[in-house]
Amino acid sequence: MLTLPDFAEKKIVVVFSMNGEKISFKNDNILVTDSEGKTKMQFTCYRLFAVFIVGGFTLTTGIVERSKKFGFSIVMFTANFKVHSAINFVLEGNTHLRRKQYLCDAETENEIARQIIINKIENQRDMLKKLRNPAFTEGTEKLDEIINLLSAAHNISGQEIMGYEGTASKVYFTRMFFGFDWHGRRPRVKQDEINLLMDIGYTVLFNYIEAVLNIFGFDVYKGNLHKEFYKRKSLVCDIIEPFRPIIDYKIRKAINLGQTRSYDYFLDNRQFRIGWKDSSRFVLLILEEIIRHRIGIYKYVQQYYRWFMKAKSVPLFPKASIEEDDNCKL
Repeated sequence: MLTLPDFAEKKIVVVFSMNGEKISFKNDNILVTDSEGKTKMQFTCYRLFAVFIVGGFTLTTGIVERSKKFGFSIVMFTANFKVHSAINFVLEGNTHLRRKQYLCDAETENEIARQIIINKIENQRDMLKKLRNPAFTEGTEKLDEIINLLSAAHNISGQEIMGYEGTASKVYFTRMFFGFDWHGRRPRVKQDEINLLMDIGYTVLFNYIEAVLNIFGFDVYKGNLHKEFYKRKSLVCDIIEPFRPIIDYKIRKAINLGQTRSYDYFLDNRQFRIGWKDSSRFVLLILEEIIRHRIGIYKYVQQYYRWFMKAKSVPLFPKASIEEDDNCKL
């Protein structure tokens, strides 16, 4: 199993094939070349965590063999940043962990779900505080009230937990994107630029978290907050929840800094889209932000694994930190 010091040395390589970039290998190094054949990057496979490929790409046996040998995942995206294929490196054979996942009773599942949503609301509150806007004080106080109500509720159901989460999200989003062209969060509808950017950002974060979960050998289809549904990676949906605010904050910051002002947005079948060149720029912004939080993401998954394996009590359930590590680079 990959340890934290080893994980801290791992890197993500992003290849934009629609720009003419190509992958090749030299000894135990991965090489990325541009459309003119010039080397853009050369990196040892021993320190490779994942390869994100954006645009059409033909996989060779060489890259697949090295994925297995060096333990890195390959995720392939369309130009609009939808995942169409993935070869995930998975720690195989952790039957004890998977048995525990599937033997988890309904009461424990609800308690895990409650802790995940409390953690998410706490991180939403902390992100609003980070904005240092006195007008948002009422909002952070409301989030504290929701946290207290959710913590004190007895015999709570999954549906009730999601009700608290929905109330908190309304408080949070109306303040996080106050003053912007914002019409409310509507997943996958892409009714405006912000919803489009959020969908892209969450997709990148989702695949990064899935790769971390695979290090420990989790069955990513068995969640607690999100129940089993055909082909839904419910555990990834669970673990991403407390980390979503880092994407929201980055989008707000990027808009305020004018980093998205020149993006080529257009309507396609009543949904906002973004030109592939600009989507590439935005994905790199998001990945840089995820990398700054990668130690916190790893520690949370590691602590979740240990909590599960040792059958610890609910008060000892891990908390996801959204503190940044500025020493982490893409």
